[in-house]
Amino acid sequence: MAGNTTIRRIINRNVERHLVKEFLIDNTKRAGFGGLDIRRTPQGTEVTLKAERPGLVIGRKGKIINELQRRLDDEFNLDNPKLKVAEVEDAALNAQIMAQKLSSSLERGWYFRRAGHSTVVSIMDAGAKGALVVLSGKLTGARNRTEKFIAGHIKYCGETALQLMDRGYSVAVKKLGTIGCSVAIMKPDAVLPHEITVYAKGEAPLMDSENTEVVEVESEETIVEAEA
Repeated sequence: MAGNTTIRRIINRNVERHLVKEFLIDNTKRAGFGGLDIRRTPQGTEVTLKAERPGLVIGRKGKIINELQRRLDDEFNLDNPKLKVAEVEDAALNAQIMAQKLSSSLERGWYFRRAGHSTVVSIMDAGAKGALVVLSGKLTGARNRTEKFIAGHIKYCGETALQLMDRGYSVAVKKLGTIGCSVAIMKPDAVLPHEITVYAKGEAPLMDSENTEVVEVESEETIVEAEA
């Protein structure tokens, strides 16, 4: 019985966090919502909102952020929530921001191929290792269809995809119907499992972490093979 209570409490907490995320997305679209970080602290619940333009979230003399803070406290079951705003350093490498920009372009009348290719190019130009854009819905006619735009290196599943891929989702509302816009970005600093560094004997640097793999070779003619 106690196990069921614990599981139910965890589920309710995650549902509450998802509702908070939807609420903040709806109220900060113009600011470029880039993600949400919710942490439980001894003083309460710390809610950090990442935005492309933090000034539009804060408002003049803090009017907007104070109103959002009040609504978080009144409408959601959070323990003493404290709302903070952090600026996104590079919007082109934030999957959620790029997904919202993509949906906004479609709503303004951009052709879906132009919007998809433009999003992928912007992400790759920013230094990403890979980009995946998926558009699903009534793109050109009455029937649903799915189009993918891919560049660089992409991981679709497994622990590597969970850790190294940043994902975002948004919806474009058009006359024909809604279009789902999914964006996945391989981070520029991502180190893939099959990537290794080969050093000559005696030149290996100090290891910074336990996950760093150093391979020393006797001479330049030695061949090191690694399976992906």
